[in-house]
Amino acid sequence: MLSAFCERWQPETTTFHLPFGEMTITLDDVASILHIPITGSMISFSQPLRVDDANALLNFSTITDVSSDDDINFATRAFLLHLVGCTLFADKSATSVGVVYLELFRDLSMVGSYAWGAACLAFMYRQLTTATRFEVRQLGGYLTLLQAWIYEHFPEMFSSPDMAYIESRPRALRWRPHVIPDSLQSLWERLDRLQSSDVCWEPYVDHRAEHPFPDIAWFSGCIKCGLVVELYHPERVLRQFGHIQTIPPRPFAPPRPDRSILLDQYWERWTDHVLIDQSRGRRCHYSGESVAEYMAWYDRISHRIVQPPHLRSGFTTDARSSLPSHTASTSDSRNARALRLLRHVISGGRQQSGDYFWGALNEAHSILAGSDETSASHSTPSPAPASHSTPSPATRPFFCPPTFVYPPPASVDPPPASVDPPPAAVDPPPASVAPPAPAAGPTASTTVYVRSKRKKKT
Repeated sequence: MLSAFCERWQPETTTFHLPFGEMTITLDDVASILHIPITGSMISFSQPLRVDDANALLNFSTITDVSSDDDINFATRAFLLHLVGCTLFADKSATSVGVVYLELFRDLSMVGSYAWGAACLAFMYRQLTTATRFEVRQLGGYLTLLQAWIYEHFPEMFSSPDMAYIESRPRALRWRPHVIPDSLQSLWERLDRLQSSDVCWEPYVDHRAEHPFPDIAWFSGCIKCGLVVELYHPERVLRQFGHIQTIPPRPFAPPRPDRSILLDQYWERWTDHVLIDQSRGRRCHYSGESVAEYMAWYDRISHRIVQPPHLRSGFTTDARSSLPSHTASTSDSRNARALRLLRHVISGGRQQSGDYFWGALNEAHSILAGSDETSASHSTPSPAPASHSTPSPATRPFFCPPTFVYPPPASVDPPPASVDPPPAAVDPPPASVAPPAPAAGPTASTTVYVRSKRKKKT
């Protein structure tokens, strides 16, 4: 699921490009899903943290009931570093934590003054951008945020809600973890078939009594986490705020990370940089409403369909629901049997005979086709005798070794003496072809002709 959405992420706009338009994770999503602050000071690192300073901030061994305040502060910093390194700013190493975040916990009284939600969102944007590269195979960042966002906005497709959830808790606790049985191919096709009516554009309506809408979610500019600077454009996803989507302005290039002081000042005066009422537009008459010319503009700047038409399986949701309940399990059983068979063949390498290889392919084909329902199909085929006989066309299996035409033996007799010479009206053969044999018997030229013909066929 995450891979299918990552392929639709556009770094230039920091949005997901879906068949009906753009969507993204907003500051309102972060505040509602995680219940962490999205206002406060931006996370910045003035200078690199030295090793001696890091050791001084984590100088503790064991905490007991009689530990001093300094030891408790040391342990608190270590726990907070572990917490943010495993959640908000998790990388792909799964075992390491950036010690640079320890600078944020030097003064523990200032921990609550940072905009942790904005920094987490900027870090998540950067990880999604990195995951769009061809050579990248993993995704970092706080994946709980991304998964919960997908569950909130696409509840009919992917979600598994917890019926015991209460609205006073973070929305991330509303969903139970589960495994989506669909393959990546199926998820591609499901996303290609998505329509605006399939999306829950305002999922936090029932949550507003406990967690009101934050005005800072209308901020338009840059968000940052240290040296990571990303664009934040709510005007591109107005439908997620309950407004009619219009054609957004062209995104601007993010400033350089070395201008962090200006970015911090820009963020501190966020009330001067929120979208004005004219830019927000009118409220939607129905969910997912957009202006008439929006989709024509969207078709010019993006690709609505990811999966090429000639690679689609043609297996729609309606066709899936019409199948008997035992069909999927039978297909999975056949696939598993064929995979076990082929895995055994592949592990054997070149030491196996060609007949054994082709026999295994034939048996795997019969298993997948459903024509082999006997108990013998569950076992590994035994090596065939070393014979190169070619089956007849009537009994030849689907997979078979290629049939080779061997050259005639060396004892080829010359043409018989009774062969008449060609008539005079016939054009003479080309100069490169030897003349036919005379009637008197074989000669040296006749022998040369037969050998050159044999070499040519070989």
